[in-house]
Amino acid sequence: MLDHLSYKAPEPKVIAGAKSDWELVIGLEVHAQVSSNAKLFSGASTTFGAEPNSNVAFVDAAMPGMLPVINEFCVAQAVRTGLGLKAEINLRSAFDRKNYFYPDLPQGYQISQLYHPIVGEGEIIVDMGPGVARRVRIERIHLEQDAGKSIHDMDPNMSFVDLNRTGVALMEIVSRPDIRGPEEAAAYVGKLRQILRYLGTCDGNMQNGNLRCDVNVSVCKPGAYEKFQEGGDFSHLGTRCEIKNMNSMRFIQQAIEFEARRQIAIVEDGGKVVQETRLYDPDKGETRSMRSKEEAHDYRYFPCPDLLPLEIEQGWVDDIAATMPELPDEKKARFVTDLGLSEYDASVLTAEVENADYFEAVVAEAGDGKLAANWVINELFGRLKKEGHEITDSPVNPAQLGGIIKLIKAGDISGKIGKDVFEIVYTEGGDPAQIVEARGMKQVTDLGAIEKAVDEIIAANPAQVEKAQQNPKLAGWFTGQVIKASGGKANPAAVNEIVAKKLGL
Repeated sequence: MLDHLSYKAPEPKVIAGAKSDWELVIGLEVHAQVSSNAKLFSGASTTFGAEPNSNVAFVDAAMPGMLPVINEFCVAQAVRTGLGLKAEINLRSAFDRKNYFYPDLPQGYQISQLYHPIVGEGEIIVDMGPGVARRVRIERIHLEQDAGKSIHDMDPNMSFVDLNRTGVALMEIVSRPDIRGPEEAAAYVGKLRQILRYLGTCDGNMQNGNLRCDVNVSVCKPGAYEKFQEGGDFSHLGTRCEIKNMNSMRFIQQAIEFEARRQIAIVEDGGKVVQETRLYDPDKGETRSMRSKEEAHDYRYFPCPDLLPLEIEQGWVDDIAATMPELPDEKKARFVTDLGLSEYDASVLTAEVENADYFEAVVAEAGDGKLAANWVINELFGRLKKEGHEITDSPVNPAQLGGIIKLIKAGDISGKIGKDVFEIVYTEGGDPAQIVEARGMKQVTDLGAIEKAVDEIIAANPAQVEKAQQNPKLAGWFTGQVIKASGGKANPAAVNEIVAKKLGL
């Protein structure tokens, strides 16, 4: 696991303006949909892709007299997320009404947690390369309802409203302005997504909108950020603008890059950046104004009169903590220290929780971490990527791949034959040991047979013998010829030893 004292922080991104250099300051508000079968305050389904307005309870539709009832599982998921981000869990939190009008918000307000969130300060360590990482502080995580969806492209004269998402539980995960570049911002979202998926608290599906973020961007002169860090005085930083509803790592980077350059141009021309909410247009590669944004008070927050303060017990939090899974940083460190993997291989294998689970199942079968990592990354992942498949669609299960590795370790087959067996299992299925036996693919370890083959090759190639005796590196040619003559079945180590002996090397 990375200790934030043991790595070097990456340098901030510097953008050269027409008059001077500028640095970026970025904070993110990530909206993560809670993995739950029911909504935050109703029993309506959260299934994605259902018929419009089919997953709507009376309370979601704001029918008169309907009262919200808290979903305990959603609260547990928020607590689990907080524990995963090493954050403070607030045993007492409260819900507020955030008032604004929009057609897909039937109540005319969103139930959220402005003043007393369920989760307090935490942190995420964002890897940016070997020995380089950024510690990003989490300010808070609060629970809130999602709004519905307005659809404007189905009719030239009308807009439609789908309330299926209305009331779905969201965790808003708010970072401090600790991120210093577009690549860091994307890496932060990627790391947060990874942790949430390991925890099982959000599926991280950005395409479906289950993980999306608002990006706050400002620019400042070099050295100003350090002054801000010393005293917490935001006057050292530039005016920030918020880019709403980003759901693509690539677009997040592009939007930050454009927005930073837009702000720099304004300031260098003597103007003032206006605090506002903006949208990113990926087709034009630019941000555009959505609405002006002053302070949170614009929403006229007040305590929700329909919900009592949420009080949870430390014992309940401790029970959740006892069921926490191994998180990616810890798993990666264990793969390096216990299994002897490289940092790179461990990173690849822990990138997705399904990858890590698959790999560990292969190791359990094969008993060799390094060999398993090589086969999983190079053979299996390479083949799946080529064919556009995910690990969950793999036609080779961990027991089969582990079986191939066991045969190689036992000397029953060579690595080359192992690839042939892998191809058969991938395309046809079957048990590797039975395939090797039935198709006569076992490696030849009969030293008498190998010696005979070596003698024949040496006798037939006297000129090559003379070259090899002058340059021992050329002895590999004989090994290759013997293995070729045996149909790839001759044990390479045995062949090497006999060749060297016969050539007097």
